[in-house]
Amino acid sequence: MKIDVVCSLESFRRFMILSTCSSFIPDELLEDDNVFPERPIENGTMYAEAEDKETLRRIRQIEFTRVSSVLGVIYNSKSGLTKLKWRQTKGFSGKLGGNASGNSLVNLFEAGILDENYIRKMRKKG
Repeated sequence: MKIDVVCSLESFRRFMILSTCSSFIPDELLEDDNVFPERPIENGTMYAEAEDKETLRRIRQIEFTRVSSVLGVIYNSKSGLTKLKWRQTKGFSGKLGGNASGNSLVNLFEAGILDENYIRKMRKKG
């Protein structure tokens, strides 16, 4: 499903964690809004484009990175069915666009990015 919405950086961070590492992210990293999961291209790209970055820890295939002044975030699922980009528009708000699989739609809903009305409307278009 095509995604084109405005959302907060924090809600997209929540989506990324739900989609990849919610079962093993340490609490102290989960609670720090400036920590983002990242992974290399071969595992489905997750990358935060930021003015400053510091890698804190690597667990499994995920590197947990503390970032500041985030300009954009790329999320591609391992399967390649979900490809999303978040671009800062003002402060901690940004535009999220791309394509999402059914599983990713559930996580976007759970993260508070999509609501039932958006999903119904997009279903009617598709």
